[in-house]
Amino acid sequence: MTILQGWFQRFAILNSDNPKGPWGGGGPDKSGPDKGGSGSGNDGGPRNPWSVPPAARPRGAGPSALDEFLRRARGGGGGGSGGGGRSPIPGTPSPRALWMLGTGLIVVAWLGLTSIHAIAPQQRGVVTYFGRYAGTLEPGYRLTLPAPFADVTKVDVQNFRTENFPENGGETENLMLTGDRNIMNLSFSVRWNISSPDDYVFQIKDPQNTVRATAESAMREVVANMTLDQAIGSGRPRIEAQVQDRMQHILDEYKAGIRIQGVAINKAVAPQAVSEAFKEVTAAQQDAVAARTSAQGYARQLVAGAEGEAAQFDKQYGQYKLAPEVTRRRMYYETMEAVLAKTDKTIVETPGVLPYLPLSQGKKLAEPDVTVNGAAK
Repeated sequence: MTILQGWFQRFAILNSDNPKGPWGGGGPDKSGPDKGGSGSGNDGGPRNPWSVPPAARPRGAGPSALDEFLRRARGGGGGGSGGGGRSPIPGTPSPRALWMLGTGLIVVAWLGLTSIHAIAPQQRGVVTYFGRYAGTLEPGYRLTLPAPFADVTKVDVQNFRTENFPENGGETENLMLTGDRNIMNLSFSVRWNISSPDDYVFQIKDPQNTVRATAESAMREVVANMTLDQAIGSGRPRIEAQVQDRMQHILDEYKAGIRIQGVAINKAVAPQAVSEAFKEVTAAQQDAVAARTSAQGYARQLVAGAEGEAAQFDKQYGQYKLAPEVTRRRMYYETMEAVLAKTDKTIVETPGVLPYLPLSQGKKLAEPDVTVNGAAK
């Protein structure tokens, strides 16, 4: 019962015409200035600081000029005090038109960035529709379906790539076993490029590691069929050619779309532990090659001289057949002249011939030829 009485009292307070609060009543003071305070029509209490002063404009007046300007700047329209609608600023598009314009720009940018592809002269574009190969684009500006329907992968087909073994350029040893069970340190490089863009993109996952693994396998196979002397000497060009052919054969079986342009052996030496002994072996091999080259040159010289003498003899034989007697006598004189020019000569006096004494041999003729007990005879 007490609770019901409390609720009835609260209801009476809420329905009172002049409720009292901490700032007095909200109605005007009807008792005159003698009973009112300094507030605006309160019932004797202090004036509400948030109430409108008596000299201010009435509550029913319309919005100020500043409020109207702010409302129009925000997109609202001006109207009467009871107007609830808003009218846009003249010349300003509606929000719906702005959304449509923004959406259209996004669609145009999406089509332009994903449908138009610039393929450089050294490139080829591999096109896929939902992940399936659809063709290869040639250089130029090409059109495809937009993403995510189509995807274009650009592949450089003119760039020559080089793989070095070992990767640090020979600072570490790359040991291989030869056919005669010797160990050698081999450093080489492989140059390759892309021959088929579609195979290069789809057939192998990691092209660089595939090329490196193929090169290592092919080189060890070829070196295993060579002796150490061949590998570090005259057999290097043959090793390079065989490794290139073997690599190309393996990559063609993989359908890798890769073309091996060349294999070059940069260094083929013995391991560091036995390098001094192998240097001596290499020097001996070089000396052997030099001696062999000198002997071959001397042999060619002798053969050329013999061929010249044979040609001269054939020429003299032709002359002999034309005049045998004269040719025989001339050959005799030439032979005797060549023989006597290298020996000592003594001219014996004959009747009617003036004797000739060679002055260069006068001292030799004046000396005694035989001595007996120290006396010349």
